[in-house]
Amino acid sequence: TVFLFRTVHIMAEVKSVLATPGAPHLDVEVQLPAHRIQALQTLVSFLAGGAYGLTSVAVGQPLDTVKTRMQARPDSVSSSAWRVAWDVLRRQGPQGPYRGGLPVVLGGTMFRSAQFGFYEAALGRLRRTTPSYKFLGFLDWQVAVAGCVGGIARGVIEAPFDQVKVCRQVEHSWSVRTLFQGSGVTILRNTALFCSFSIYRDLLPNFVSGDISPFWMGAICSNLAWLTVWPLDVIKSQRQSGNYESRSSISLLREAAQTHHLYRGLLPGLGRSTVANGCAMVAYKKIEEMADVALPKWR
Repeated sequence: TVFLFRTVHIMAEVKSVLATPGAPHLDVEVQLPAHRIQALQTLVSFLAGGAYGLTSVAVGQPLDTVKTRMQARPDSVSSSAWRVAWDVLRRQGPQGPYRGGLPVVLGGTMFRSAQFGFYEAALGRLRRTTPSYKFLGFLDWQVAVAGCVGGIARGVIEAPFDQVKVCRQVEHSWSVRTLFQGSGVTILRNTALFCSFSIYRDLLPNFVSGDISPFWMGAICSNLAWLTVWPLDVIKSQRQSGNYESRSSISLLREAAQTHHLYRGLLPGLGRSTVANGCAMVAYKKIEEMADVALPKWR
């Protein structure tokens, strides 16, 4: 962080000198050490991930509330998405769908920033130090491993924030003692989720003729990733809700399979994923594009 601030300060001073009236018009190229350029690129990944997270929360929280209540409130496990949404609005008013939004705003920006930042850092390291190879001719192992790294980073940061969010959404009390309740299955879900997302994002351009917009890239890859890991999300919500404290993740998973609830809340979940992640990917790409314009000037 210190050297990044110093780099920005030096860049500002150089620009100031070159912009001084009467200064000679020289064709100057500012050369930064390779490690500082890499650090700036990593910083951009974290900032872009932060924009992704903030946008996703702002757009997707209402549908996430409906999804979570369908998964983790015993009195809503058999209700339709429309009935759950109407019940929230009727009892809590317009602010009801945003219940639990504050911890997501605080934590969502951080953990999504971390998932993309750690992903890019890990992928860059793997590209530089290990041989590339694609299983079955299309599955890039480096992308998969980097995705797992990003997912673990997200899970570790997200677990306590998400526990508070879920409890708020299902109207259950929480305490400092319960902050890491269900953290194991949360980290497992996020590892599989972001690994899947990274693989789909790497593969999708090969199956689409022409360019695909950032909105649809984010929406399609996110939905495919959620479909891949959805049963883990159901169990994660139940473990964090406080309504199933005496149950293990395995027993909840077994019961969900027996009662055909493994994909409970899928419809509002995919609706949220489409709108929120599509818009969030647009924000992510916008930050990257701004950096692509600015950083080459300092290489």
